[in-house]
Amino acid sequence: SLLGYRVTGLGLELSKITMPVIFNEPLSFLQRLTEYMEHTYLVQKTSASQDSIHRMKCVAAFAVSAVASQWERTGKPFNPLLGETYELLRSDLGFRWVSEQVSHHPPVSAFHAEGIKSNFMFHGSIYPKLKFWGKCVEAEPRGIITLELPLHNEAYTWTNPTCCVHNIIMGQLWIEQYGNVEIINHKTGERCRLTFKPCGIFGKELHKVEGYILDKSKRKICALYGKWTECLYSVDPATFGAHRKSDTKRSEKDRKGSTQSNNAAEEPDEMPPPEAETVQVIAGSELIWRISPRPDNSRKYYAFTSFALQLNELDAEMERALPQTDCRLRPDIRALENGDIDAASAEKNRLEEKQRTARKHRSKSDEEWKIRWFHQGPNPYTGAPDWLYTGGYWDRNYSHLPDIY
Repeated sequence: SLLGYRVTGLGLELSKITMPVIFNEPLSFLQRLTEYMEHTYLVQKTSASQDSIHRMKCVAAFAVSAVASQWERTGKPFNPLLGETYELLRSDLGFRWVSEQVSHHPPVSAFHAEGIKSNFMFHGSIYPKLKFWGKCVEAEPRGIITLELPLHNEAYTWTNPTCCVHNIIMGQLWIEQYGNVEIINHKTGERCRLTFKPCGIFGKELHKVEGYILDKSKRKICALYGKWTECLYSVDPATFGAHRKSDTKRSEKDRKGSTQSNNAAEEPDEMPPPEAETVQVIAGSELIWRISPRPDNSRKYYAFTSFALQLNELDAEMERALPQTDCRLRPDIRALENGDIDAASAEKNRLEEKQRTARKHRSKSDEEWKIRWFHQGPNPYTGAPDWLYTGGYWDRNYSHLPDIY
C-alpha cells in the first residue's frame, strides 16, 4: 500500500512519475503513519506493567497491531510534500503525535508521539524502499522505531516487516506482510523475534505471525502466534513446539497431493481463499491483542478503520490552531475526500509543480531548506542514523513556516 514511493529492481522509479489520483486514498502518508497509534492502549498497558516479559508481550502486540490497518488497504496514500506536517492530539487515548516530511528524495517521514501523562515516547523515521517485480510492488519500510518507557527506564527498538501489494497490473489487488522483526529491550537484553509469514502454497500461511520472547541468554520464555489481521496470543514454548510438530505433519500430507501451474508468469497472483477457520487457539493460550472491528461502511471508504476515518477531520477551532503545513489543509486530499476527482487531480499536479519550482529556486540561490521539528542524529539506543524530535511544536508558534500548498 506504499505503492508509488520509490521503485527499483526493474528499473522503474515511481517516485519521479506522477501517478493518477484514482490510485490514491484521501490521506497523506504522514496520516497513514499515525495509524500506528490505533491500539495505543497496548502501550499504556506496557507502561503500567511491573513484569518485563509481560511488557515485551504488549510491545510485540503493539508492533503487530501497527500494520493491521494495512489489511485490504490497496489505495495509495498521497506522497507528502517536503515540509508537510501532521499532528494528532487524542486525549481519550492518552497521546499527542507530530510528524514532518524531512526529505523528498529519498522520501523520509519522521514522527514523534508522547503520552499525555509523560508515560511513554514513541518515535522513528520511515523511508519506504520499493521494488517492482512485474506483478507486485514490494515495500521495505527502512527506518528504526523506538518506544521509550520512562517509568521503567526502558527502551525498545524494532523495524517493520515488508509489505507486498499483488496484482498491480491485473487481477484483484491483495496485500501480504512478511519478514523477520526483532524487538530488543535495551535495558534487560530480552528480545522478541517474530516472523511474518509469506502466503505459501494454498495460502495456508497468509497473515500468520509467530515467534518467541527470549531472555538475555537466548532461552525461550514464551511463544507468540496469531495473524497481523486479527489477533496475537502467547503460550508456553513447549506447548507451542508440540502443536507445530503436529501441524507440520498435516501440511506435508497436503503438499504431496499438490501440483503447481507452469504458466504462473502470465496469470495474476491468485488471492488466497478466505479461511473458514481463522487462528487455531492452542490450549493454555493468553490473548494479548485483538483487532478492532472495521465500521460497516468501511469497504465503501477505501477499507478505512474507524481510526483512519477520523484522521482528516477539520473543525474551525482546529483550523485556527494548526500550522499551515498540516495535511488536513492540503487541497488535493480534501478534494478527493469530497469525491471531486478532477479538482483533486488538478490540485495534485499544481502542488507537485509548485514543489519542483521551489526546489529549482533554492538550488539557484544556494538557499538551504530548513527542517522545522526534527534533526538528523544517531538513534540513542542503536547508534544507527535516525531523525529525532527537536521540540517546540506544541508551543504553537508557527511564524516562518513555508507556504507549500
